[in-house]
Formats: sequence, C-alpha cells, structure tokens
Amino acid sequence: MSSSFDLLYTDTEEELRSAVRALLTDRCDAARVLARAETGRPHDPELWHTLAVDIGTAGLLVPEKLGGLGAGHREAAVVLEELGRAVAPVPYLTSAVLATEILLGCDAREATELLGELAAGRQVCAPAVPLTLAPGAPLPPAVRDTGGGVLTGAVSTVADAVAADVLLVLADTGLYAVPAAEVSLTALVPLDLTRPLATVTLEDAAGTRLADSATARAAVAGALLSGAGLLASEQLGLAQWCLTETVRHVRDRHQFNRPVGSFQALKHRLAQLWLDVASARAAARAAADALTTGAPDAPLTVAVAQAYCSGVAVRAAEECVQLHGGIGMTWEHPAHLYLKRAKADALALGTTGHHRGLVADFAELPSP
Repeated sequence: MSSSFDLLYTDTEEELRSAVRALLTDRCDAARVLARAETGRPHDPELWHTLAVDIGTAGLLVPEKLGGLGAGHREAAVVLEELGRAVAPVPYLTSAVLATEILLGCDAREATELLGELAAGRQVCAPAVPLTLAPGAPLPPAVRDTGGGVLTGAVSTVADAVAADVLLVLADTGLYAVPAAEVSLTALVPLDLTRPLATVTLEDAAGTRLADSATARAAVAGALLSGAGLLASEQLGLAQWCLTETVRHVRDRHQFNRPVGSFQALKHRLAQLWLDVASARAAARAAADALTTGAPDAPLTVAVAQAYCSGVAVRAAEECVQLHGGIGMTWEHPAHLYLKRAKADALALGTTGHHRGLVADFAELPSP
C-alpha cells in the first residue's frame, strides 16, 4: 500500500465538520429522528436543503466548472462522519456521492446538466441499483430498453428512492435518467428506519440516455468504489458516537455507590473499543485520501477500510446497547437506531466477507 497517506484533518475539513455538526445538533437530535422514523418517511426536506444548499455539501465532489465546489472525497468523508454520528435521515450517500460519481463518469450534455442540478441542491438523484451491490461484484441484469429509451423492468432494495426526483437506471442499452414520476415504488420494510428502501418498477417509463452500456457500467463500478470508501467514514462517525455516549453513561451511572465505569471489566471493554475506533479512523481516512488522490491502490485501501470499519461499527453499537442496560433496549433511547444503521451498513455496498475476499485477491493470497 502507499505510504504517503495524509490521515490528519485539515483546517478546512474541521471548519466543514463544525458547520455540519452545528446544523445536526440543532435540527437532527435523536427525538426528531425517532419521530420521523415512526412515520415511515424519515427524510427531512428542510434539513436536506440547509445541508445541501446553504452549507453546500451536495456539490463537494462536483468540479467548479460544472457548478460544484470542486472539493474532494476527504471533505465528503467528513460530512459522512457527522451524518453517521447523528444517524441523519438525508440522502447524502445516494445522491451527493453515488449518483454524483455515476454522472461524473458520463460525458453526455444531459449528465452535465443534471450534475449542476444536484450540486445546487435543486434535485435529489438516486441510483436504481440494489444498496447491497458491491464494488468488484458483477452488475445485476439491466432493465430492458424496449426502444427509444422506453424502459421496462424492476430493481429491488433501492435506497432513498422515495426522496428522489430523478432515478439513474442501468438498462441494457446504457444509463438513463428517469423522472421519479415515471416509476412506481413499493416500499420495503428496512432494518434501518432512517434509510428507506423500495422496489423500483418501470413500465414503459421514458428516460433520457446519459451514456452507452460500456460507459454506464464503468461509471457505476467507479461509483460503487467511491461509495464503499466513503461509507467507512459514516461507520466511523457512528462508532464514535456509540463510544462517546457509552463512556458518558457508565461514568454517570452508579451502582453500589460507585460509577459503573469504574469496574475493571467495563474499563477493559471500553479501552478495546477505543482502540478499535482509532484504527477505524485510520482506515477510513486512508480510503478517503486514496480516493481523493486517485491512488493506484485505492481499490485495496477501500476494501481494507470496509472490511474493518463495518465490524467496528457493529461492535460499537452492540456495546452501546448492552452497557446502557435496560434503557438501551427501549425505543425511546436512540441506541437502537445506531445498531440498526450499523447492521444495515454492514450489508451496504458489500459485506465484510466480500471486502475481505477483495483484499485477499489484491494481495494474491487465498481468500478467507
């Protein structure tokens, strides 16, 4: 692997973090997330508008000449850290990362125009691919083009389709932008209530062609790599919240006239969790930096980050629930939101086993 990774946060990244955290602290507290999750429509359009437009995070990956901020994956990773810390119900990963990366891989004028709309926060776009689709895995059978960009087919487990204005559909003849009004959605019951899933059904839906089949598949493959690498930062933020909140609880909670956290067994568990989170930060930052610089070993770095950060996020959430005792099992406490997001993220964009297999392949070692 490259030895030139810069894992430290720059002043600009810390300023971006402060802005996003302040917004989420004010507008995305646990009570509000729980209340929206109960409705089955967790997305908060006003929160998304402030995040995407006022702070400008929707255009971080879009070059300035196309209407974006011309930043990079490191800045997007900081945003995802904070969104993971708050389990924020916004379509950032799907629209500002996956859809944006796909469009950047297309050279059609229509793709450029749509990129400008996404960067300005005027539209939300979701790729019509299964959330579980992993980098390096075969792409699923394409939707059928019956002629002239009229599409027929169905795609299951599409994330954030309910919040999208436009869907990017991979058909047998290329990539198409399809208005949400042209498709029908069947809501699925997700484990993670803050990231809704749906089956997208197209019946003679009219789409605008953005790329031919070969270009489209290359663009989707590149987007999956970036998405998996940046998902590690969301998992890092999630794990960090679980660690911080658990330490606070065991310090304040008393049994036998002593803080629960003073018991040696709990100290050891939390110390190990701190080490895990610190290592996850290094892995996630390395992946973001490799994507930003276009490092040749970016696929390996991303696979390492996902293979490690998924497990850390799940362990941190499980420890949070368990060490909170009875209150950690209740609906009113947000710990279950973090556990469900961690479990769902462990399946998104490739399982831990898939990414470990990639690491083995890249290192030319037998797969585990």
